[in-house]
Amino acid sequence: MGQGPYFAKLIAPLATYLLALILCGCSASDSDQSTSLPYSAVADIPAAGDRLVDASSADASNLIPMIASDASSHAIAGQLYLPLLKYDKELNLTGQLASAWEVSADNLSITFHIRPDLKWSDGKPFTSADCAFTLKLIQDEHTQSAYKSDYALVRSFDTPDPLTFIVHYQEPFSPALASWSSLAILPEHVFAHEDIMHTELSRHPKATIGPYMLADWQSQQSILMRANPDYFDGPVWISERFTRIIPDRATQFLELSSGRIDSASLTPIQFRRLFDQRPSLKNHYERYKYLDFIYTYLGFNLKRPLFADVRVRQAIAYAIDRQEILDGVQLGLGETIASPYKPGTYWVNRQLKPRPFDPQQAKALLAEAGWRDSDGDGILDKDGKPFSFTILTNNGNQQRADAATIMQQRLKKVGIEVRIRLVEWSAFIENFINKRQFDAVILGWSLSPDPDQYSIWHSSQTGPRQFNFLSYHNDKVDAALDGARRTFDRKQRKAYYDTMQEEIWRDVPMVFLFAPYSLPVMHKRIHGIKPAPAGIGYNSEHWYVPRELQKYHPTAIQP
Repeated sequence: MGQGPYFAKLIAPLATYLLALILCGCSASDSDQSTSLPYSAVADIPAAGDRLVDASSADASNLIPMIASDASSHAIAGQLYLPLLKYDKELNLTGQLASAWEVSADNLSITFHIRPDLKWSDGKPFTSADCAFTLKLIQDEHTQSAYKSDYALVRSFDTPDPLTFIVHYQEPFSPALASWSSLAILPEHVFAHEDIMHTELSRHPKATIGPYMLADWQSQQSILMRANPDYFDGPVWISERFTRIIPDRATQFLELSSGRIDSASLTPIQFRRLFDQRPSLKNHYERYKYLDFIYTYLGFNLKRPLFADVRVRQAIAYAIDRQEILDGVQLGLGETIASPYKPGTYWVNRQLKPRPFDPQQAKALLAEAGWRDSDGDGILDKDGKPFSFTILTNNGNQQRADAATIMQQRLKKVGIEVRIRLVEWSAFIENFINKRQFDAVILGWSLSPDPDQYSIWHSSQTGPRQFNFLSYHNDKVDAALDGARRTFDRKQRKAYYDTMQEEIWRDVPMVFLFAPYSLPVMHKRIHGIKPAPAGIGYNSEHWYVPRELQKYHPTAIQP
């Protein structure tokens, strides 16, 4: 799930900063030290050591990947646990824990060949039994996972030897391979007797296999990871990754300007204007800009009677000026969208366009649905009840808060009263999204390169912790999603997804707002960053800092 930052004080207290330095085992002088060498003059030679300090707007919530549903959790968990496959820089599937695989001629079985000599961080061998255990765990009725549907069609499996894992499907399943790039394998010897929904392992992993291992987690403050010395895919050069939880993006920018963090995501105004006004940032940091698999939306709780009439949802879509929001909130750094796919990709239904800004059409639809201002107060009413609802979004994400304010003003002009409520991220997910306690939300989705969106749109996915929390149900969409999953023909698959997009466009369970550009910034001392269609983070375990540019000197002090 996409997410944004929380609200916080503008400047972190000095005591908090000093505490963070103590926890990560370095002195203040180490943190403030910066190289006087020109970056281009340093030999580009990998060296072990240093620390990458980044900023996250939200704390992680759960480090068990199949249970976690937010981006902050996956950013950490993805360094600890790994799947059998992954996407490379060109967005092609390649091996990770598996070195090779074969798909049977009937498309009903996949045989994975596991890399030899893999070991968990506690020294235990990684085997096909771990793969089988993880599959059974996500299929278990007790496991509440938004990703469960991707493995529902697996009817059986075989583990003929420790390095071979074979899965058999009930019927052809086109997203099958892609699904094995999402399921992080868990160690059976650690999780075998745990209740996956209630376990300390969600915060205190005992055995992992990724490039980094969890060293310390201070809630709402910081997460420290140390390099796995036995990582199977080459040396992990950067010794530590230290994530500071800084809810407010303005505070992140101040810390970036002071050189106290190495990596952050810039807001549009920081990217467009403020960055260039600070010579120290231009000298020491590199900006990146690319369109990612992300979009932002206004979603309706379809269980609320207020949004039961499709004409009401369509009216709201006409009353909102998406270009105004894109220009005002993102300074144009993004693209307006009409469907839930990355603009420019093969799967987009190009016949669909965002509804134009048309307040008169919005008013006509609302009147047709029976909404009128019977008491002259400027707010439409029906059966004695005013048209009033609350837009909920996460605290501290200024772009989402600003988008809500713009929508509030536009909707008021067609007679709809909108309140805005901002909630801290973890409470937002647990108390409102998971419990379906909201009228409407502004959120974002982070998507896989695979076009399957069954878990978001299919009516079977409305259960606890599942992703169809808007409670959307359309039989034609269900049929299209089911059909697309059963065919491997690319054109036929696209035809199904075109139908899905047409129905969603007509039903308006959400108003698609825009696909924003990702705007990361990285300190220039970090080498090995190679922008590609996959972005910049796909090879982060192989980034490094040449010896002459190393800034931090981690000590043996334990957090």
